[in-house]
Amino acid sequence: MSSAHPSNPLALAVLALLFERPMHPYEMAATMKERAKHESIKLRYGSLYTVIDGLIARGFIAAKEKEREGARPERTVYRLTPAGRAELIAWMRDLIGTPAKEYPQFEAGLCLLPVLPPDEALALLRERLQRLDDMIKPLAAHQRSIGPQFPALFLVENDYRLAMLKAEQRFVADLVGKIEKGWGPLGLWRAFHEDRKATLEKIYREFGGGPAE
Repeated sequence: MSSAHPSNPLALAVLALLFERPMHPYEMAATMKERAKHESIKLRYGSLYTVIDGLIARGFIAAKEKEREGARPERTVYRLTPAGRAELIAWMRDLIGTPAKEYPQFEAGLCLLPVLPPDEALALLRERLQRLDDMIKPLAAHQRSIGPQFPALFLVENDYRLAMLKAEQRFVADLVGKIEKGWGPLGLWRAFHEDRKATLEKIYREFGGGPAE
């Protein structure tokens, strides 16, 4: 993805909402929540106003008018500029067409897994499996409850989230099974926590690496 795009995905959501019609910030947030888009794009009111200021500064959106409802404070309605529309389309093309390296927190934990003793790691992975199941069941039930009459296009992110959760569930279940069968190798992993220095010296001798000189 081009580094020229704003870094916060909430900016993309603002551009997309204004692509639909001019809105004031409260309406943007309410629309995202009503459509459950906040499940895919992190929404905070403070961040929303910061994002709007940034998009104004870059010429992607502009104030259209101010409106007042009854005794409520006056609200500024924003519109998408031609430059903002071009940015929205270019950003979407990058996101949909170009895979990007992301840094999921679970992957970070996996790459440092030896820090935990194997028995504790195994217990935590089993706990994660249960929590994944607790997340998958209601999401799958919600998908089924919507029914075929609702356009699937507007729920595609839910399909993706469910597919990713199920893929992670399969991975974790497989990893648990491998550890239970001695994967690691499990003896080396246990030895690392019983005598870290001796085990590291053995690893350096047999597999290379070690402290930088």
